[in-house]
Amino acid sequence: MVGEPEALKTAVLEAMGAAIAVIDMRAHKGQHPRMGAVDVVPFIPVKNMSMKEAIELSRQVAESVAQKFKLPIFLYEESATAVHRRNLAEIRKGQFEGMPEKLKQAEWKPDFGPAEMHPSAGVTAVGARMALVAYNVNLGTSNLDIASDIARKVRHLSGGLRYCKAIGVELKHRGIVQVSINMTDYTKTALYSVFELIRIEASAGGGGGRQRNRRFGADGSPDRHGRLLSAA
Repeated sequence: MVGEPEALKTAVLEAMGAAIAVIDMRAHKGQHPRMGAVDVVPFIPVKNMSMKEAIELSRQVAESVAQKFKLPIFLYEESATAVHRRNLAEIRKGQFEGMPEKLKQAEWKPDFGPAEMHPSAGVTAVGARMALVAYNVNLGTSNLDIASDIARKVRHLSGGLRYCKAIGVELKHRGIVQVSINMTDYTKTALYSVFELIRIEASAGGGGGRQRNRRFGADGSPDRHGRLLSAA
């Protein structure tokens, strides 16, 4: 979604309400780490909007959602209230199943909402950040261990490239695996650097890189609009 602040705020609240009403995380399984029916709500300044303003809007939405749906909310990235909450991967650790115990820890008390998990909707992270690039590299192997090992070596959390998050994913319908990557600041770590590191590691481990797929976050908007940002 892209729009002016107040309109976007209303749309996000309505969308979250619809999701919370129909998604029951107790019946959900999947490969990607997740912790809630509405897992994460990022606000991205697009045009005539500062990061500071996006942060303020994210906090307004977080507070409103927490009050309306009795949902625990963590502020992350630029909106984070503590260093250990900036990284979404750190907040997600434990996933939906581990959140009841995690929320009992003082350092993981939600920024807004109750200090206990919503029974069906879990928890949500809300925050302001720059545009993110989802960058996926398919490997010429069906061995998920190879993809997971390469992901561990390239992601920053494990000592790899700065601004790089990565996990190994199995594409069963294609008989291959993938290194699925989120670049949180593609202006500071180049995409080709990530691909080259994956190619080197894949060659050493027998999973030669085959293909690159890119999805870019919002980076523009129609001229007729005023102060715009994106929520995805």
